[in-house]
Amino acid sequence: MSDESREFHKPVRRPAEVFDRRFSAEDPAEVSRVAHSTAHALLARVRADPSGEVVERLVTFTDEHGIDDIAELWSRSPSRSLPGALWRLYLLQLMIHDDPQTAALLYERGRAELRSADEVVAGAPSPAGPDELVALVDTILRGLFEGDFAVALDRAAAFCRVQTAGASHLADDYEPTEPERASALTTRALRLADYASDLSACAVLWRREALS
Repeated sequence: MSDESREFHKPVRRPAEVFDRRFSAEDPAEVSRVAHSTAHALLARVRADPSGEVVERLVTFTDEHGIDDIAELWSRSPSRSLPGALWRLYLLQLMIHDDPQTAALLYERGRAELRSADEVVAGAPSPAGPDELVALVDTILRGLFEGDFAVALDRAAAFCRVQTAGASHLADDYEPTEPERASALTTRALRLADYASDLSACAVLWRREALS
């Protein structure tokens, strides 16, 4: 394989920092229109014909094609909207797939520290290693397309809250000796907390038939 062919042979996997990525647009109104129309059309189509093959293609989309196409469609959408919810679920999946070891570390620490039912709602086994968390986030994403949409959002929000607790407590541990690492974990915790809040709100809106 030539160097040129190798360059485009496989999409580049994005790290967790893709949380910060934003795409420019010449016409925000048109971007919003396209984002909402594609999100609603996609969900309506797959729910009308929820075949295993179609759902599996959606669940594995970023593994095969990267995140850029989805980002261009949905990354600028309001956080509490249908395209915004889908965007956050794909980002959450990508974060876990890119670094399942860190995700497992944060999840187990969060499970130990968090006094709530979130670990039960999220549905991870105990203990939850890297492979188990990859399977869990794929299952949650799959639930958007072939299960109860609001339940899938609630599970994702609970998952984020457990991860948030783990990142926050690890940040405290590292603060005296590795302040830069502590800062990165704190930033991650804040982002995940925002995601948890947004996804929970989207679940409420979906049940009211008001998630647009």
